[in-house]
Amino acid sequence: MQITAVATAAGPMAGCMGSISPWRCLNEDEARTLEAICERIIPADQDPGAAWAGVVTFIDRQLAGPYRRLQKTYQWGLAGTDATSLAMFGKPFVALTAKQQDAVLQSMDKGQARGECWKQVSAKSFFDLVVSHTMQGFYGDPRHGGNRERVSWKMLRLPYPPVRGRVASG
Repeated sequence: MQITAVATAAGPMAGCMGSISPWRCLNEDEARTLEAICERIIPADQDPGAAWAGVVTFIDRQLAGPYRRLQKTYQWGLAGTDATSLAMFGKPFVALTAKQQDAVLQSMDKGQARGECWKQVSAKSFFDLVVSHTMQGFYGDPRHGGNRERVSWKMLRLPYPPVRGRVASG
């Protein structure tokens, strides 16, 4: 009970400091918002989309490591996404329809998103960052937390890459 209270009081990004959350850096609300954004960037169709592929897991792991300097950018950007959603539709991003979510993301992409949070990071630069990281998580090597079961490689009919440093026998 005390651990939960301390983690909640610690606020966003408490996962980076250690908690019982499955996330390393994101809190549950941030992870849900990010997953909804990523799923609009690479939606499921006949193949799984970003959510199933584990793109948020990839981004979360990178925020705990090589992308550590971007933790605040994600915190501000995800808060800004919800602020824009509330300003435009009166609901948080995850509660919007796909069409409404697209409208929010389009306003961010055009740099026209509303909300005080965008004073910390521009909506356009945050959206561009998430698109880039979504692509990395979806198409990258599964060992980094995304591209679960090599879903994007299978979709593209790519052979499983050989282990680096080994010569193919033939």
